[in-house]
Amino acid sequence: MREVSQPATEAIRLVEVLRALADPVRLELVHRLDRMGEDVCNTIGGDIDVHQTTLSHHYRVLREAGVTWTTIQGRSRLVRLRRDDLETLFPGLLDSVLSAHRRTADAAS
Repeated sequence: MREVSQPATEAIRLVEVLRALADPVRLELVHRLDRMGEDVCNTIGGDIDVHQTTLSHHYRVLREAGVTWTTIQGRSRLVRLRRDDLETLFPGLLDSVLSAHRRTADAAS
C-alpha cells in the first residue's frame, strides 16, 4: 500500500476544511464515509450524479483539505475520514456539520 500527498495533522487549517465541506457533493461524500468507514472511492460515490473526473476532483479537495486520508492499494484508492485528527483540532465540528446535513436531508425527503 502507498499513500498520496496529504497534509500532516498539524498542517490542517479550519478555513480549508470548511471550504471543502461547503460543497454539497463533498458533504454527501463525507456523510457516506462517516456511515461506511473506509471504502473504495468510486464505490461510495458511484451513484452520485457527477462525472468520474468531477468525483475525483471532489475527493482530491477533501484529501488536500485534510478531511480524508487516501491510501492506494493496487489500482484502488481507499478513502477514510480523518475523524480523529479533525476532532483533535476542531472538537465537535464534524459531528455538527454531519448532524446539520442529516437534518437538511431528512427535511428535503
